[in-house]
Amino acid sequence: MKAGIVGLPNVGKSTLFNCLSNAKAQSANFPFCTIEPNLGVVNVPDERLEKLEELVDPERVVPATVEIVDIAGLVRGASKGEGLGNQFLGNIRECNAIIHVLRCFENDNIVHVDGSVDPIRDKETIDIELQLKDLETVDKRLEKVNRAAKTGDKDAKKEQTTLLKFKEALEAGNSARSVDVDEDELELMKGFQLLTAKPILYVCNVDESSAKDGNAFVDKVKETVKNENAEVIVLAVGTEADITELESYEERQMFLEDIGLEEPGVSRLIRAAYKLLNLQTYFTAGVKEVRAWTIPVGSTAPQAAGVIHTDFEKGFIRAEVIAYNDYTTFGSEAKVKEAGKMRVEGKEYIVHDGDIMHFRFNV
Repeated sequence: MKAGIVGLPNVGKSTLFNCLSNAKAQSANFPFCTIEPNLGVVNVPDERLEKLEELVDPERVVPATVEIVDIAGLVRGASKGEGLGNQFLGNIRECNAIIHVLRCFENDNIVHVDGSVDPIRDKETIDIELQLKDLETVDKRLEKVNRAAKTGDKDAKKEQTTLLKFKEALEAGNSARSVDVDEDELELMKGFQLLTAKPILYVCNVDESSAKDGNAFVDKVKETVKNENAEVIVLAVGTEADITELESYEERQMFLEDIGLEEPGVSRLIRAAYKLLNLQTYFTAGVKEVRAWTIPVGSTAPQAAGVIHTDFEKGFIRAEVIAYNDYTTFGSEAKVKEAGKMRVEGKEYIVHDGDIMHFRFNV
């Protein structure tokens, strides 16, 4: 599951990527600095993991991770192959969610590809390119489906109706994610692989003085996307880069306090990306290892077991489950058992975020 960082050239994408991961994408003041997409595997900050470490005192701790892809800057005409258009759009297609960075700061030393700072125009530039590409996808699909629909094929007619719904929205300048769909249409939509159907998180890149409360640019972005079912995060990316350069945790905390923040903005962003990808965490906790495991929301106990090893899913017998709050309240697995708070769950159990689990299996 990957989230791709997109935006126009010079809005702070690669700097943000560098903050998020230990991989150092080249970051410079000119367009097309990131030619190949850079992939970073980023730890998901989770206070619950720290608490479990404190209680269990394991030999090692393994956090959950999320993959972030830094995609080169999109330019006007990308849908027709301008710049590195086809490659960029292909990279976006491979991602499960989009992190769209918008420049919301003035700085005469950093050139803007369009000559002035206007996050709404920048957003629309990328929206239009993605919508045009989606329209091309929908039209190609309709050509095939229309022929089958004429023969009376019910499935083809259903797909035709759904495609026309998206065509109408895209031609009106709206993204596919804004279209109301029922469950059947949602399944069909997954097969279309539309770029503008992907969940999106807007990152307003501001200067340090606006890191806490945002600014007029941010207010405009929030107003513009209010009907898009999208989240907006305010981040001073340059400042975040400075924070990551500091050696000690104490120094970083002092820096954050000075600008009125409780934690690095990138921590909020990683958690938001994790949520955007519809992921959640369960834990295994023992003296050898305390570990966060990543599963899609709605996973069953056998599916969760399969993330550890496919044999666990194949031979699943039962899961022993402790709610996170019960574990931290009683302080150990033994005390949870004494209090009768450990549950035994079967194959139908839907895992909750934060569950602490042991699996019994037989292969």
